[in-house]
Amino acid sequence: MFSLILNVSGQNNSTVDAGKDSLLNPILVDSSSILMPDSIKIVDSLLIKMDTIANDSVAMDSIPPMQSSTLDAQVDYQAKDSLRFDLRTRKVFLYKEDNITYGSINLQGDYMEIDFTKNEIYSRGMEDSTGKVMGEPIFKESDDEFASVEMKYNFDTKKGLISGVSTEESGGFLHGEKIKKMPDNTAYIQGGRFTTCDLDHPHYAFRFRKSKVIPGDKIITGPAYFEIADVPTPLLVPFGLFPNQSGKQSGIIIPSYGESASQGFYFRDGGYYWAVSDYMDLEFLGSIYTRGSWALNTKASYKKRYRYTGNLNLKYAINIVGSEGSPDYNKSNDFAIQWSHSQDPKSRPKSKFSANVNMRSSSYNQYELSNTYEDKVSSTFQSSVNYSTRFGENWNFNANLSHSQNTQTKIVTMTLPQISLSGTRFYPFRKKDKAGALKWYDNIYLTYTMDAKNTVSVADSMMFAPGWEQYFNNGMQHKIPISSSVKILKYLNWTNSINLTSRWYSQHIDRYWIDATNIDNDTLGSMGQDTISGFITANDFSLSSNVSTKLYGMYSFGKNSPVKAIRHVVTPTVGFSYRPDFSESQYGYYDSYINAYTEEVVEYSLFANGIYGSPGSGKSGNLNFSLANNIEMKVRDRNDTVTGDRKIVLIDNLTFTTSYNMAVDSLNWQPLRISGRTKLFKNIDIRYNSLWDPYILDSAGTKNLNQTEWSVNRRLYRMENMSWSTGLNLTLNNNTLKDGLFKKEDKPKSIDKKKEETKSGTIPWSINLSYNLSYNMRHDYLNYELIRDNDVTQTLGFTANLQLTPNWKMNFRSGYDFKNEKLTTTMIDIVRDLHCWEMRFNWTPFGTWKSWNFSINIKSSMFKDLKVEKKKSHLDY
Repeated sequence: MFSLILNVSGQNNSTVDAGKDSLLNPILVDSSSILMPDSIKIVDSLLIKMDTIANDSVAMDSIPPMQSSTLDAQVDYQAKDSLRFDLRTRKVFLYKEDNITYGSINLQGDYMEIDFTKNEIYSRGMEDSTGKVMGEPIFKESDDEFASVEMKYNFDTKKGLISGVSTEESGGFLHGEKIKKMPDNTAYIQGGRFTTCDLDHPHYAFRFRKSKVIPGDKIITGPAYFEIADVPTPLLVPFGLFPNQSGKQSGIIIPSYGESASQGFYFRDGGYYWAVSDYMDLEFLGSIYTRGSWALNTKASYKKRYRYTGNLNLKYAINIVGSEGSPDYNKSNDFAIQWSHSQDPKSRPKSKFSANVNMRSSSYNQYELSNTYEDKVSSTFQSSVNYSTRFGENWNFNANLSHSQNTQTKIVTMTLPQISLSGTRFYPFRKKDKAGALKWYDNIYLTYTMDAKNTVSVADSMMFAPGWEQYFNNGMQHKIPISSSVKILKYLNWTNSINLTSRWYSQHIDRYWIDATNIDNDTLGSMGQDTISGFITANDFSLSSNVSTKLYGMYSFGKNSPVKAIRHVVTPTVGFSYRPDFSESQYGYYDSYINAYTEEVVEYSLFANGIYGSPGSGKSGNLNFSLANNIEMKVRDRNDTVTGDRKIVLIDNLTFTTSYNMAVDSLNWQPLRISGRTKLFKNIDIRYNSLWDPYILDSAGTKNLNQTEWSVNRRLYRMENMSWSTGLNLTLNNNTLKDGLFKKEDKPKSIDKKKEETKSGTIPWSINLSYNLSYNMRHDYLNYELIRDNDVTQTLGFTANLQLTPNWKMNFRSGYDFKNEKLTTTMIDIVRDLHCWEMRFNWTPFGTWKSWNFSINIKSSMFKDLKVEKKKSHLDY
């Protein structure tokens, strides 16, 4: 490679203003005839001696004088193949992969001429041996870049003339037959096209005869028409105005238009986009229908790097379906509030604020055309706004606003707010730098938790209506558990705890009996209840003590057996818990009234409606028994080259739990609860739960008698209920079929690059299956006969994603309702990638959301409204 650097300035020096006696004048250097080093740098003078060969010398009078230069920067130019200097015309010729840099200007190409007399540069491509033009010039100045067929540029006037230009402008591509570049970087184009297609020969473009490009502002054209595949379309505009600015820009959003069979002709989602700042933007959208429906929508997005990000969507609409007076006429006021906010964890390590709000009217989903699959199949929507912080070394504070809504029952439950304060463990008897072993009292610790909340549950039509605040229910709860844990005989864990609870309420209830007389003069009545306002507290406490350990059993098989060993881990726990009877009159937490109809005394808690419940009634002194089991099997695994074996969990947790209440005079034994779970092939979860009663029922089958099943029926327990549930989550794709349908365990594998390359050549696809089965069985007694009710619940959901070809893709989502024996909401998406265009077909073939939508549109957001669309909404069926 040859390199030459000239340091030239506005001052006359020996390089740019040489006289006849200068060494520059008689020299003609041809790189093909002399041997040159890889790099020659000539600064202020050319260190080349006079050539004495007559044929290579020129007459001094034949060399034109050099003009005074206005160049104010160093010109660095180099070529890979050769450099040729012509001192008669004061030109430099560069061949093959030439590169010239002058200040912020850079030019690359395969052939260049530098004319130091005019301070001009000319560049074009060169034909290779096959006649193909290679190395066409690329001109760069600051952030501007032009690719062209040939180019001429003057360093003095900073003007350029470019032929066959192609340049990128703010996400679009500008093509021109000729372009004249001005000193202020403004460009005038003759015979051009503007497009967002990045091909040299674009699929579509706006073609115009002349235009002006103002950098950082806009592109203005004369009359322009839209063409597709070089075919003109009837879309003609008297002038073109395209944005050419970096960053966000405010502007008008063009609405979509069409016709809905149920709502009439419409203009939808038109409005204004406002780029408020670099951190925030707003969209104001509106829709209007000829049959009276209309909607307003405000969208806001905000983001501050390393701090937070979020978006807000507010929508209000009047939806009218059908004509007034017709049977299918319906009018509804609908709203939706959606807000998401997330905080960068690094911005404030000790505190966090997040929001995920999704609140809407019950009929909003019926008219929203852009619903996701999840919105269409879901009837429950939830929201949460949370703030948490840590102060000091031991305290955590959390505040939360939540919302839950069921669009079928139309019940809204809100918590406004829920506040909690908790402290870390505190060891009152443990000294900070204590040496030696800990004493038993050093392990005594206590914690503190405060929780307060205010909730309301009403129909959505009553929400925010006058008087809705009377339905709020609130309270505060304080908990102080005091615990300790010590080891006994090295293998036994002994834990003790005292739990103190205090509930604070601003109201309590008072119940009484209301007498009434019917036509036959029979005395009847009903319970009455009043709510009494005023601060009141309810305190209780409980004690517990538990001892537990772990027992291990191992059975090993022979060396040739595929099963190496089975291990059984048993965790027995024995404990005692005590709680006084807080319904006694000395506590004042319970009251009673007489049911005049049955003449029974009915006892009730003053805090029956309390948000944190009430202190328990009845003395409890329970001996608690629990037995947990875990069984694992170790088998040989040839794929594991490290240990040569693999663990399989047979039973993850099988637990037996019961208790004996010593504080009551009858029915001391509590029902036996059995629960277990395991996992098969890593994809199938199995869960089991059952309840077994040790006492018989009365003749009506509704009440336990103080007689055991063993004494009457010679069996230990009577089954009350039993449930089995299983869940399967399975993903099928190229890898799962190759590695096996049910992968047993994920193990690190070495990556074979050749195999990965082969795998990448296959068509990517995936199918996700989600299946849940629940079997519930319970015993009912009717007419003194045992009736077994069985209830089976099944849900199945599946999605499929198939890349048919590099440009064709299909997505499928559906499920099966086993109870009604039919498919659930089904959606099919077919997408065709047309490079700078996209064709999409969305179809919901049946059900509530039956609809379809076909569209062909440009991918670029700049021309998102240039599309062909045909649709039929679910409202039209």
